[in-house]
Formats: sequence, structure tokens, C-alpha cells
Amino acid sequence: MDPVTILLLLFGLALLLFATEWLPVDVTALLLLAALLVLGLIPTREAFAGFGSDTVLTLASLFILTQMLLRAGVIEWIGTTLARRARNAAGMVRGMLGTVAGVSAFTSNTATTAVFLPLVTGLARRAGIAPSRVLLPLAYASILGGTVTVIGTSTNLVVSGALPGAGLDPLGFFELAWVGVPVAIVGLLYLFFVAPRLLPEREAELEASLRAYLADLTVAPGSPLAGQTLRESGLGRDHGLTVVAVRRGEQTIYAPGPDFQMQELDTLAVEGPPERILAGKSTLGVFSKSEQKLQVEGSAPVRLVEAVVLPGSLLIGRTLREARFRERYGLSVLALHRRARTVERLGGLRVQVGDVLLIQGTPDRLGGLGDHLTVLGDLTEAQRDRRRAPLALGLFGGAVVLGGLGVLPLSVAVVIAVALALALRLVTPEEAYRSVEWPVIVLVACMLAFGTAFEDTGAARVLTGAISGMLEPLGPYGLLAALFTVTVALTQPMSNQAAALVMLPLAIGTATALGYDPRPFVIGITIAASNSFITPLEPSCMLVYGPGRYRFMDFVRVGTGLTLVTFVVSLLVIPRVWPF
Repeated sequence: MDPVTILLLLFGLALLLFATEWLPVDVTALLLLAALLVLGLIPTREAFAGFGSDTVLTLASLFILTQMLLRAGVIEWIGTTLARRARNAAGMVRGMLGTVAGVSAFTSNTATTAVFLPLVTGLARRAGIAPSRVLLPLAYASILGGTVTVIGTSTNLVVSGALPGAGLDPLGFFELAWVGVPVAIVGLLYLFFVAPRLLPEREAELEASLRAYLADLTVAPGSPLAGQTLRESGLGRDHGLTVVAVRRGEQTIYAPGPDFQMQELDTLAVEGPPERILAGKSTLGVFSKSEQKLQVEGSAPVRLVEAVVLPGSLLIGRTLREARFRERYGLSVLALHRRARTVERLGGLRVQVGDVLLIQGTPDRLGGLGDHLTVLGDLTEAQRDRRRAPLALGLFGGAVVLGGLGVLPLSVAVVIAVALALALRLVTPEEAYRSVEWPVIVLVACMLAFGTAFEDTGAARVLTGAISGMLEPLGPYGLLAALFTVTVALTQPMSNQAAALVMLPLAIGTATALGYDPRPFVIGITIAASNSFITPLEPSCMLVYGPGRYRFMDFVRVGTGLTLVTFVVSLLVIPRVWPF
């Protein structure tokens, strides 16, 4: 059997496995690479070249830089600032969707959706809007924003990295913006005015990650809260925290009213999600006395975990002070969650079975909690230090500017930014490695090798010759429409990156065979692969699927219209910017 036939059979088998996901996509890609090596269809050096390519290094670096921005609370700060300035519910939703699209142009759309999800849910509840009316538009807005720059999605970077192998220039940093911005604008207008007529109205279930905790936070000297009333402080409106009690000296004021004026050294018993309590500690000028008193040995890393109180625990029936928790375990309890709402201060609560404690300390101390407390999860990376946000934003912005203007290659700019982020401890090495989406890295590296084999064996010429014969009567507009439609169809069952890498050599070969410039068809495939709206299989859509209590057909109903909008705008704009 000749190499071309073997490669086409491998291509068909890989397409089937990608579409059905009988195996994870990265495993399929590795098996494909192994088959190429075993059958001698690609030299070893070329097979592994993808793992050291600029594309892979840039992708890994951007995953880490996104984690740096999350760790510093930059994206959350943008969201809360917008929420504070919103005048009404409709303005809040529209402003939030526009902001999400803008942020997603430079960061992972999945990460953007994850950060804005609790914020948008909380704002919707306070405005009396069902979360199902805003969460699906949130996911779609993040996807739309990803088409504006080359780093907006990993799909854009993958396509850009594959182009030099086909003899084409990589995508410019803002090259996609010529079509991405019109697509995003028209798409947002669809989400503002059409989608609300199609979206269901369902109350969301409270997720475990949104459980409310009770914490004691003391107003530090010089805090902006000192002298403000609860209404003026915006603790509830802007920061998602409810003050249930205040201790001033020996006096405790329960359920203080909105005109209650706070003073320095008041201890506020606040209730809210853990991420809001942690954010408040870094931005509001408050501190936890329990944490302040805890002496952490040496330079040991400090972890933050949730632990549930089990039957038989020595803590039951006692306050944390009576149980000498800090002295016994060498750990600090920052907050406590209890199913039944309470207006008591954390320091005055007697621990019950089933209470969940937010505990901070070193790993060896946490390991000594014993059988009476079981760790539910690690929230260390949920902590935000907004004091470092300007530095993190400056570092990320510097890399984007230097790479975007061509002062440095983008891969060099982001690798330097990662090195500085690690050196300045804006992100730890452990967080950096965990933040990289390794399946995407493996998929991209392996498929770049497959693309090389596809060209070298002549399989690309054979397949594109057959396709060009069928599609020649359609003309350039018909060819662009057909490639766009097929790409959209492929992104539903398989990953966006895989769909783009499968379609790219076919589009370039077919356009070249028919005498067209391949650039407009490359742009069309990139836009089509990046915009996956019809099913909830896109990661951003999966994030909102449960919290919004959506059904599969909700995505089909709303996403089909948005896909048609994207299709029409792309066909109108692409040929004018990139002539055939």
C-alpha cells in the first residue's frame, strides 16, 4: 500500500476518533503520531519538532500569564468596577457582556467565563433577573471576543503556527480584528436584542462553590471603610458581602442597618462566598485577627483549604477559642459555613457537625488535622492579591504590546513575561504547571507533525485535487461558504483546534489548485473554528450549563441564530479585506 493511501486512511480514522471521542483528543493525536513514526511516514526530527515550536511555547506561556492575571484579581477588578457603575439591570447586562468580549480578546475565553460567572450570577440575582437569562450570553460573549486577536483563543494561535509550514505568513497580532470586531459587534447586538426572546427563564441552583461563609474581619487603622456607613461602603452591592453583626469593644451590634457607621478596629461579621471574603481582605483595608496571630514557620508555603467537621470531633459544642484550635493545630480559621443562616460572629459560634471551615496553614500542619476534620478541597489559588494587580497587568500588557508591534516575536515576549512573573512571585511554579492545558499542547504538537507528513507524502495534493474538482463550480464565494460550513459542523463533535488543523491543509490546497489566494479561506476557517455556539460542548458553554439549568436545545435555539450572524458577517467582510 502506497504512503498516500496509508496517510488518507489514518486521516479518516483520526477524524472518526476526534468526532466520537472514544479516546481523549490528546491520546488520539499521540496514537496518530506514533503511527506516522512506526510506518516511516515522517522523520523523527520532524515528528517531534512541534513540541518545541513557537506555537506550543506561546500557548503554554499564555496559559500561565492568564493564571497570573487571575491570581492578581485583575479580571475580577474589571468586573466589579463595571458592576459598581451600572445604572440599571439592562445596562449592567450589556456592559458586562461587552466587557467580557473585550477581556476575552486577550485572555482565555474559558478563564474569562469562569471568573465572571459568580459575579454575573450575583448581579443578576440582585437585579431580579433569572441567571438563565444572562449566563449563556456571558459564554457566547467570551467566545466572540476570542476572534479579535491572535491570542484570543488557542485555535487562532494554532492556525497561525501552522501557516509557515504551508508557505504562508503567520497571522498578524490584530489581523483577525478586521473581521473579528464586526463579528463581535453584530454578535453582541444579537445577544442584546434577539437572544432575550429565545432564552429560558429558570432559577439557578446554588452551586457548592458559591456556599456562603461567615468570617470576622477587623477594620484596620486607615481603612477606607472607617467613617463610612454600610450603605456608603457598598459591601453588599459591590463586594458581595453581608454584614450580620459588628463587635465594637465589648459591645456586639446584631443585624446593623444601612446607616450604621463603621469605625477603626470594629470587627465585622460578614457573610459571603469565600472568593469575596478573600478579595475583601486584600482591597477593603480589613484583616483577620486569627490569621494575623498565626506564626508560619520559615518560608513554608501557605495553603487554604475547606474542611468539614465530622461526628466525634473535639471541636463540637465549643467555640474555636475554647477548643484552642490555633494552638492545637497551628492553623488559622478564616471563615465558617453553616447551612442554617446565623447572625452571630464567627468568634462566638459553637461548632456543629457538618460545619465547613476555611482553614489556612502550611501543608504539614494541614496534614495533622486528624480524623475529626476532613479536607474537602484546596482553595489556595482562589486567593487574590489585588495589590499586585498593577504589576501583573503591566507585565501582561508589556508582552502584548511588544509582541503586537513586532518589537519582539510574540513567543519571545510571552516567555520573557512568564520568566519575570515567576521571578517576581506573581505566580508560583506549581500554579504555572497546573495552569497549562496539556491536552491542548499535545494535540497541537502532534497535529503539526501530521500536517508535515500530509504535505511531504503528497496526500494533501491528492485529497485537495479531488475536493477542488467538486467545488470549482461554486466559485470563490461558494468555496468560502462551503469551507466555513464544514468547519462549523466539525467543531460541534470535535475540539476547535482539531477542526481547524484538519480543515487548514484542505482549504489551502483547494484554493491553490483553483488559482485563489488561500489567505481569505484561512481566515474563514479560523473564524468558523473559533465560534462554536450550537452545542454546549465548548468549554465556556459547559461552565454555564449547570448554573443556568440549561437544556441542550437552549444552545441549539440561541446558538444557531448567532452562528448564522457570524457566517453572514464573515462572508461580507472577508473578501473585502483579503481579496480572492
